[in-house]
Amino acid sequence: MELKWLLYVTLLALGTLAVQAHDTDDDNDADDVVDIEDDLDDGIEEVEELKPETSTPPPTPKVTYRAPVPTGEVYFAESFDKGTLDGWILSRAKKDDTDDEIAKYDGKWEVQDMKDTKLPGDKGLVLVTRAKHHAISSKLSKPFVFDTKPLIIQYEVNFQNGIECGGAYVKLLSKTPELNLDQFHDKTPYTIMFGPDKCGEDYKLHFIFRHKNPKTGKYEEKHAKRPDADLKTYFTDKKTHLYTLVLNPDNSFEILVDQTVVNSGNLLNDMSPPVNPPREIEDPNDQKPEDWDERPKIPDPDAVKPDDWDEDAPAKIADENAVKPEGWLDDEPEYVADPDAEKPEDWDEDMDGEWEAPQIANPKCETAPGCGTWQRPMIDNPNYKGKWKPPMIDNVNYQGIWKPRKIPNPDFFEDLEPFKMTPFSAVGLELWSMTSDIFFDNFIICTERAVADDWASDGWGLKKAADGAAEPGVVGQMMAAAEERPWLWVVYILTVALPVFLVVLFYCSGKKQPSASEYKKTDAPQPDVMDEEKEEEKDKGDKEEEEEEEANEEKLGSDADIGSASQEEEEEEEEEDRKPASEEEETVNRSPRNRKPRKD
Repeated sequence: MELKWLLYVTLLALGTLAVQAHDTDDDNDADDVVDIEDDLDDGIEEVEELKPETSTPPPTPKVTYRAPVPTGEVYFAESFDKGTLDGWILSRAKKDDTDDEIAKYDGKWEVQDMKDTKLPGDKGLVLVTRAKHHAISSKLSKPFVFDTKPLIIQYEVNFQNGIECGGAYVKLLSKTPELNLDQFHDKTPYTIMFGPDKCGEDYKLHFIFRHKNPKTGKYEEKHAKRPDADLKTYFTDKKTHLYTLVLNPDNSFEILVDQTVVNSGNLLNDMSPPVNPPREIEDPNDQKPEDWDERPKIPDPDAVKPDDWDEDAPAKIADENAVKPEGWLDDEPEYVADPDAEKPEDWDEDMDGEWEAPQIANPKCETAPGCGTWQRPMIDNPNYKGKWKPPMIDNVNYQGIWKPRKIPNPDFFEDLEPFKMTPFSAVGLELWSMTSDIFFDNFIICTERAVADDWASDGWGLKKAADGAAEPGVVGQMMAAAEERPWLWVVYILTVALPVFLVVLFYCSGKKQPSASEYKKTDAPQPDVMDEEKEEEKDKGDKEEEEEEEANEEKLGSDADIGSASQEEEEEEEEEDRKPASEEEETVNRSPRNRKPRKD
């Protein structure tokens, strides 16, 4: 309670001081106004001198965006900051086996600023329309040939309106004589497909490459394993994310999002289906022999059904020991017509038939054990055995599960360098989306990791820094999260209130210790010196007894006049002793050395 009142008094004092300070400021302001009004006649210059100086905050520094520039050799680099689609070709193809209404690639592409951008001047390629097929492509500065250098492809995506169902992946179009970017469509041969894709709650990050069978010459798609990372945030947070694929000549690969590895592996071991087929396969012409026995257990052929086995005995029988409960109402039905029900006014007996009141539970049965005809309850039949079956025994002729024999795979091949894929000469986006305004930016294809990192730092890194500076603090983020998930308010309140409650409980439940001032008002010793003072008092008491004995002996030998002369003085000392004394004075008075000598 003392702590509570102390807080109240402190808050009251602070409030009083604040009011007084506010009143003082108001008085000073009023005085200034009077002085200014009195000095108006002295001229405008003096009035301006009396006006308080106002400090204007410095202007917020404006972030100037500059398009990234490659710092090394690149096969393709596009930032779209020139504001046009120069170098890009819109497809005029149609999809096969699709309704004519949606078969045409008539989705709209534009170069635009990002919505709610923090970097004015930064432009990108935007998929503008929804529920349409979109296809656009651009040639590389020179074809990429897989030899001794890595392949790095990197670009940015921002789902400005979120994404319901659609992709944002890129295709590296294979270098073929038939390649015509004007007719780019879903069947156009590609070497690699890479990037995000989502439909429903299935969040994907594709890495697919088309591998050429060296024996048949046919291409087969090889899909990388799904990443273990949770990809949902990249599709829902409406932020710009950086997607990077790194392929190395040793067949290893890495997939990064925002320069963090989310998937990695090897082209020989982590693709489905595998690059290389098995050495052996099951013989398609091998057939299981007719006498092959795959049964590990069989019924015992020597078992005989017992003579007393009754297969016709029922599983349940009536309990002959059951007795009808007293008060059972045999003549009362369980349900009766509702006496309060009335036939509807629009009831037509010709159309609806004869009206009958609805059935309700018989109220007379509520207090009775039961109503209607009593029947004995059913119990399990102890003589029930069911249909007899012979017991199962091990099959002595068991030969195991039959499998066709293995033969060498006639289609076997071994490609130990799947990295050496089909060269590609163009990059394209062939997409269907149910959401509009998908933002693409800062494409780069190169062979050096440092070049890609520098490009990312000048593009995506600057956007990340600008977004981070504009984001609210921790409190703002907590408030925003609570708006989406109201149950977080309970967590916040408990997080704050619980420690405060524990602190208050700790201070209020502790045993109250008397203050030093209270000890001085009484003769009670303080706890920390109680034991020491007890020992000192004991020693002093022994000394006082010895000195009193010596004093008594001296008294006996002294003159009677001395006793009469000191009687008045002793009475005065007794009156002084009756007066309240402090703890220090009593301690001094109890010491024999400090006693006043008696007068003779």
